[in-house]
Amino acid sequence: MNYSAKHLSQTLTQLCLLKGIDHIVISPGSRNAPLTIGFTENPSFNCFSIVDERCAAFFAMGMAQQTKKPVALVCSSGSALLNYFPAVAEAFYSDIPLVVLSADRPPELLEIGDGQTIQQEEVYGKHILYNANCKEGTEHQTFNETEINIALNTAFELQGPVHVNLPFSEPLYNTLDTLEVHPQHVPARVIAEESPENLNEFAKTWNNNTKKMVLVGVLPPNSIEEQYIKALAKDESVLVLTETTSNLHHENFIPAIDQLITALDEDGFKALRPDILLTFGGMVVSKRIKKFLRSYKPKAHWHVDVKKAYDTYFSLSAHIKTTPNTFLQSFMPKTHTVASTYQRDWLAVKNKRTALHKEYVATAPYSDFKVYSEILKALPNPLQLQVANSAAIRYAQLFDIPTSVHVFCNRGTSGIDGSVSTAVGAAYASKLSTVLITGDLSFFYDSNGLWNDYIPKDFKIILINNSGGGIFRILPNAKNTQHFERFFETQHQLSAKQLAMMYQFDYTPVTDEVALKEQLNVFLSSSEKPKILEVFTPAEVNDRVLLDYFKFIA
Repeated sequence: MNYSAKHLSQTLTQLCLLKGIDHIVISPGSRNAPLTIGFTENPSFNCFSIVDERCAAFFAMGMAQQTKKPVALVCSSGSALLNYFPAVAEAFYSDIPLVVLSADRPPELLEIGDGQTIQQEEVYGKHILYNANCKEGTEHQTFNETEINIALNTAFELQGPVHVNLPFSEPLYNTLDTLEVHPQHVPARVIAEESPENLNEFAKTWNNNTKKMVLVGVLPPNSIEEQYIKALAKDESVLVLTETTSNLHHENFIPAIDQLITALDEDGFKALRPDILLTFGGMVVSKRIKKFLRSYKPKAHWHVDVKKAYDTYFSLSAHIKTTPNTFLQSFMPKTHTVASTYQRDWLAVKNKRTALHKEYVATAPYSDFKVYSEILKALPNPLQLQVANSAAIRYAQLFDIPTSVHVFCNRGTSGIDGSVSTAVGAAYASKLSTVLITGDLSFFYDSNGLWNDYIPKDFKIILINNSGGGIFRILPNAKNTQHFERFFETQHQLSAKQLAMMYQFDYTPVTDEVALKEQLNVFLSSSEKPKILEVFTPAEVNDRVLLDYFKFIA
């Protein structure tokens, strides 16, 4: 086995090995040669080569999303590590462990006009959990070991991105057949689940109120035990609103939030206004629920999360620092059901809306709305469903999704960048077959995400192509803006056909409802080759059909 002759490379790679960071995504370069040699020459590391750094970072994030373990990224110096930034920000807000390992020039070559140099230290600003700025030279060995240990342990302990900057002077490619460095390994702390303390006052408040709303954002599948889900569902004073990304299901929960509240008048909002708001999980998709809770504030808002609590609804009164499941394990025995019509009243509204929803779906013309209803109805299970941002995740919120379908979406920063790459990385790491549902702008923006050798044979992409940013047609007054089609909607005539050919995907185009229904079951069946189903929809109809939908179910 060969090792890089650079002691700093040996230190870094050995500490990764000792800590179990064994998935390494490498983008080509010269300055990072000591790291590339150190990782690729050791068979204990599972190394991936992805040229485009932005795609590489989202691919790594997709793997980390599924494994819950840090995945390392290796890049050269200069602008390379800037291309990681979108994924770093997403990982920061979505609590996904990434380890950025950037090679750098030695200090004497910085800011003198040398090629491929930028100011790399602290480059991610406030969007990183720890910066380890290493130094070259044996005299800095103890310092480097300490910094690298802290950075890697932070990724494990706090589940987020860290950055290790590693300067290397030339020569870069020299190797040794024997390790010269044996760094001290400081293990990451095992942070034990602790029962939250002082819940008696919370329980007393809970038991004394008849209108409690539980709102659940992004959660990994199986985050909350079934017994606690049932306990919440049977309390008639508790109304549970879930998002598609919450991966929580119960017949007494309300999964289509916008369907419920869009048509409410002031009296309806006042009736829905909770006394207590309890929130779990990450970011919430629905803009309408945010607007409602900011306008009709609860008396108290408690958020349960190990790390952070955002004052999303301008009424945060308590941050309970534990996991939702651990909180409910301690909290539910202290509560009792409270006589109330709160849940019953709003489940009646839900049932009315659901009946009208089914009626509208049955007669809706061919459009984005109709397409999403057919796709989500046809999904096989079990399945990992990756959903792109913008219109894709918002449409997904309106329809039932089978309980055995695990739903993921990059809601940390809610950007359209990286949807394809994240889905590919997640598909590689998951034991479940994976389907990505994406809009056209998200797909084409990240089409380089298909430029790698790690796409599972049963990976599938459903691309809804409405020839531009269709969501802008739905936004109030957006269509009245001058130059709307060019600078907001960004109309285009692109198709995925040639990309499918280049990346060796099976390709099927669909332009009407009959063809969609005919192709879906075949497309979603097991396959020996990745596939793209491109569904073309009429841009001039889509917004009207969706707006008419909300009027119809009122």
